[in-house]
Amino acid sequence: MGRRIALSAAATLLLSACATGPGSRIGPHGIEFIATSGRRPTVVFENGLGAELAGWAEVLAGLPPDAAHFAYNRAGNGRSAAAAAPRDGATIVAELRAVLAAEGFRPPYVLVGHSLGGLYMQLFARAHPEEVEALILVDSTHPRQFEGDSALERQSWWLRTVRALLVRGAAAEELAMAPETGRQVLAMPAPAGVRVIILSARKPTQHASSDAERRLNAMRVDLARLYPGAQQIWVDSGHAMPTEEPAAIRDAILAVLGRSCLVAT
Repeated sequence: MGRRIALSAAATLLLSACATGPGSRIGPHGIEFIATSGRRPTVVFENGLGAELAGWAEVLAGLPPDAAHFAYNRAGNGRSAAAAAPRDGATIVAELRAVLAAEGFRPPYVLVGHSLGGLYMQLFARAHPEEVEALILVDSTHPRQFEGDSALERQSWWLRTVRALLVRGAAAEELAMAPETGRQVLAMPAPAGVRVIILSARKPTQHASSDAERRLNAMRVDLARLYPGAQQIWVDSGHAMPTEEPAAIRDAILAVLGRSCLVAT
C-alpha cells in the first residue's frame, strides 16, 4: 500500500512541476512571476511542493481580464533565485509579502494555495488577517499532516527513498520544514473576518484503501474544523486539482470577487 501512495504522490509531483508560464519575468528580488494589475483584491497563488506557476494556467485563463492576479515560483523553484533563508512557512510568507510590496500589489488579497502552498497561505492569513479578503485552500496540507505515524522520519524506507529521488533542492528543504510550518500555523488563531473556502479532492476519499490514505482523508474533513464558518466543497478531482479541475478553483475565486455564486456540493 505504501508503494501505491508513493507512486501516486510522485506522479502528482511530476505532473504539477510544469514548465515556466508564458510572460513570466524576474523581479528585483530574483523571484519569477506573472502578474496582471486590475481591480482589487489581488488574487495571489501559492504553488504546491515542487510545482511551478504554469500549473495555474487554466485557472488564470478563466479569470476576468480586469481582475488583478499574481502567481510566482518560490525561491529555488523554476527560474527564481536560489533560497538563501530557511524554508519554513514564516520565512516564505515574509518573502511573498516583500515581493508583493515591491511589485506594487497592495492588500487586500485573495489567497489561493494548493497542497503545501495551502499551508503557507493558512499561515499568511492567520499572521496578517487585516491584509486578507479571502482564503481559498485547494486540497491543502493540514497543519498536523506530518505528525505521529505520518511523520517524515517514520515513513517506510521505500517511501523515503522515492522522496529522496524526486524531491530535491528547495522543495526538499520545504518538506523537511513542513512540520515546523504546521506548528507556526496552529500557534495563531483562525483569521477572523476572512472568508474561507476549502476545496477538497473527492477521488482520494472515495478510493481510500489503506490506513495512511484514510488518515489523509480524515484530515481533509478536519481542515474545515480549523476554520469555523468555512465553506467546504468536495470536488470530483484527485490531488492535482489545478490541472484536473481548474474550473472549481476559478468558480471559487469568482465567487469571492462577487462575479458569481458558489454552490456547495
